[in-house]
Amino acid sequence: MHTHSVENWTHEHVFLGERHDRNERRTWAVVSLTALMMVTEIGGGTLFGSMALVADGWHMSTHVAALGIAALAYRYARQHAHDRRFSFGTGKLGELAAFASAIILAMIALYIGIESATRLVHPVTIGFSQALPIAALGLAVNLASAWLLRDDHGHDHDHDHGSHAHDHQHHHDTNFRAAYVHVLADALTSVLAIVALLGGRFYGLTWLDPVMGLIGTTVIAAWALGLVRSAGSVLLDLVPIEEGEQAVRRRLETDGDRVSDLHLWQVGPGHQAAIVSVITDHPQPPSAYKAKLADLHTLSHITIEVEPCPQHAKAA
Repeated sequence: MHTHSVENWTHEHVFLGERHDRNERRTWAVVSLTALMMVTEIGGGTLFGSMALVADGWHMSTHVAALGIAALAYRYARQHAHDRRFSFGTGKLGELAAFASAIILAMIALYIGIESATRLVHPVTIGFSQALPIAALGLAVNLASAWLLRDDHGHDHDHDHGSHAHDHQHHHDTNFRAAYVHVLADALTSVLAIVALLGGRFYGLTWLDPVMGLIGTTVIAAWALGLVRSAGSVLLDLVPIEEGEQAVRRRLETDGDRVSDLHLWQVGPGHQAAIVSVITDHPQPPSAYKAKLADLHTLSHITIEVEPCPQHAKAA
């Protein structure tokens, strides 16, 4: 009996996003920027006696925590990409981080909402002149962070039309998007704070501050919900549903062959796995069926089961 080597038949299970390293570097840069701004706000608020700035600084600390989770998820996924304990690699770790990030974002929205409602009923004295420059600096930092976290991936133009919709579906990095949403939330609260501070400083509209806070709560809560749905669907293997399945069936169900069982799920940004059972009168090696799926570029891990079926049995 011959002893066969399996080295030529094995493959890696590394399903990280194609821009994983770039996204990791940019996320760490934003963590540093946000942490610096947090220290500035807490220090400035303490120095000028502005409770609003101190509160915003501590609120920003939650963003530092969430962004830190995103950055650490990138690092952990990269360092353990070849760890065999992860059956399908570490590509979905970003989704887990994004889900945690979304929960933190929802908690921030709840905190801002409660604080704003309280201040609407019990107004507090605001140091407009001292708070305005730091709020403006906060906005500048947030815009710089948003620029760092912009998703300039764009569309791939080298795919044929038939596979384009399937390839582009769920190609984005949810962890990177979660970090971006946190920065956008900070930028939004900065803009709303500046509007409220200007209104209070020049027109005496002190009620504008808590009202802007409530508006911010609504928008941030909606963003958090969107992230929970997006990350949660991947964690529960709810993607990629119809378009992907139809693309696989269309390529395999030829010459009388039938797909009897099909499982399709996401294992990382731009990476999907498939387990397919094919019933056929003319069995071929699994590689022949995999070749038919070769133009579906996001299918990174395919398992094919071939079930021979006599013509008369299939007709029955």
